[in-house]
Amino acid sequence: MNLPRSTYYYYRYARTLELTDGELTAIIEDVQDKLPCYGYRRVTHQLRRRGFAINHKRVARGMRVAGLGIKPRKRSVRTTDSRHDSPIFPNLYRNLIPDRPDRVWVADFTYIRVVTGFCYLAAILDACSRKVIGYGLSQHLDTELALAALRAAVMTRKPSKGCIHYTDRACQYAS
Repeated sequence: MNLPRSTYYYYRYARTLELTDGELTAIIEDVQDKLPCYGYRRVTHQLRRRGFAINHKRVARGMRVAGLGIKPRKRSVRTTDSRHDSPIFPNLYRNLIPDRPDRVWVADFTYIRVVTGFCYLAAILDACSRKVIGYGLSQHLDTELALAALRAAVMTRKPSKGCIHYTDRACQYAS
């Protein structure tokens, strides 16, 4: 046929050379419709199985520009439940920095990831010194945890009358 050897290879990869960015995006969308959890590496592999000789960097760029990347699930623990029937008290704190200790105590929950799951920490801070004055640790997020932290703070500091205990509107504090 008097054709150079390179012609065979040019023809073999002609489908890739002719792909515009719009066509590539459409093909990637088609792959992700069928396989939604695929990232750029697996999408590149699928495109190669379909006969497109394409570089993973071009697929990654096309997915990034078109916003087609997989969205990782956010694994977080919800520690505040504001929808409850318990009474909600007015905010007396108003985010002012107190002039001396034991005027305002700020409390909140957080979680700590451990091998077996989560454990919860209730901490009470003095708003003036920002020191932890009481805490409680438990495997359950409940009222007893909040009370354990409050008891520890009261035993440590013995606050005077008028000390404000500021918390969010979580049901554990409202109960």
